[in-house]
Amino acid sequence: MLQFQKTAISAEDEAYLHLQREIRLGRYAPGQRLVPDVVAAEIGTSRMPVRGALRRLASEGLVEIRANRGAVVRGLNQQEMLEVFEMRSVLEGLATRNAVLNMGPEHIRRLTHMLEQLDQGASEDLDWTTAHREFHEYLCSFCRQPRLLSQISELHSVVEPYMRLWAAQPGRVLRVRESHQELIDALQTRDAARCEAAMRQHVLNTVPALQAFLEQAA
Repeated sequence: MLQFQKTAISAEDEAYLHLQREIRLGRYAPGQRLVPDVVAAEIGTSRMPVRGALRRLASEGLVEIRANRGAVVRGLNQQEMLEVFEMRSVLEGLATRNAVLNMGPEHIRRLTHMLEQLDQGASEDLDWTTAHREFHEYLCSFCRQPRLLSQISELHSVVEPYMRLWAAQPGRVLRVRESHQELIDALQTRDAARCEAAMRQHVLNTVPALQAFLEQAA
């Protein structure tokens, strides 16, 4: 599940975690400059660890380092957004195929409880986007493949700012039970191929509505 470290191993790790969190939560918007001196002052460190953190984030696609502007938060166009979701569908499908082999009834009950929380997405006490990501990451975690899970986590981070904007629309009703229940139903069959197909379709089903929202917001 998604968790943030309370203590960083190094100053660069601390800067990296801070920047990644702020980008994911949408506090640093696409196109915004990330000035090392300013970021360093925010977290009480020097600018050198921040520069290292920015290079790491650039390798993950969250930041772009430009010759004339320095580091800026990287946005996604429509084609890039589709690419990320297509990659997520394949990787999360594979993770789900392998995860179901390691899951028991108690794990599926936990997913059902998480779904009940998601279904109450209008609650002011629920960070819906984080809860949704935790549902996916908990399910996929049972694949027990660290490299695969790391790739999935990076893709989630790239699209999370857009998911937050989408989920926060005034009056928007988050109808997630049916699509997520299909995943749980597939897991209960323990049919690996069915589970993979269900996850791949589930991820791709988000694309049309998200793209339509981004077009309206542009």
